[in-house]
Amino acid sequence: MIERLTGGRLASGVFRSGNEVHRPRSDFAASVLTLLESRGFRGAPRFLRRTGETDVLSFVPGHVPPRFRPWSDAQVGAAALLLREMHDATRGSDLAGRFDVVCHHDPGPNNAVFQHDVPVAFIDFDEAAPGSHLEDVGYLAWTWSISSRQAMPLDHQARQVRLIADAYGLDVSERHALVDCVLERQSRNVRFWTSRAAPADRIEWSRREHAFVHLHRDVFDRELA
Repeated sequence: MIERLTGGRLASGVFRSGNEVHRPRSDFAASVLTLLESRGFRGAPRFLRRTGETDVLSFVPGHVPPRFRPWSDAQVGAAALLLREMHDATRGSDLAGRFDVVCHHDPGPNNAVFQHDVPVAFIDFDEAAPGSHLEDVGYLAWTWSISSRQAMPLDHQARQVRLIADAYGLDVSERHALVDCVLERQSRNVRFWTSRAAPADRIEWSRREHAFVHLHRDVFDRELA
């Protein structure tokens, strides 16, 4: 039985057949998944083989959320810990090169597989590349805990950002820089979608989120201090 899969922000031509996922070839993503498996990280699909221009990966059972929403402290903490474990598995590798880690670059809830309501794996490594771990931590803080709609109150959002810093294990200087990293990732998102002529609402969402964090950065900074 063939099941077409959706999720992430760029995934296309991805389908499941039994316990395998078929997706367009990505040399770097395949290398990252192979590295993660070799270093004992289990929170990602396994690269199985390549057939022509198609990569075949293992299927990670569970649920991928269809949209962003508020998450519990336990879920957010689990996501931050999963990201730290993923980063640690890439440190000092040839793939990371002169950078400290290989970043996922899109570790939002839409790229997380949940089992028993807990995030246990990241998927869609097509945007993975060498980078600073704070790039991913900033993006995770934004997409898991920060929202201008304030369905979760601002002070609770700030407490969850601190929880992410705690769970990941950021030091004092990294906590001081985290809000700037969130703002940079939001600005980068605007540039990313603008360059691809994305729908205006997607671009405006990133701009609105950036304006919200900039306006309230003292709240987040104070909680992280």
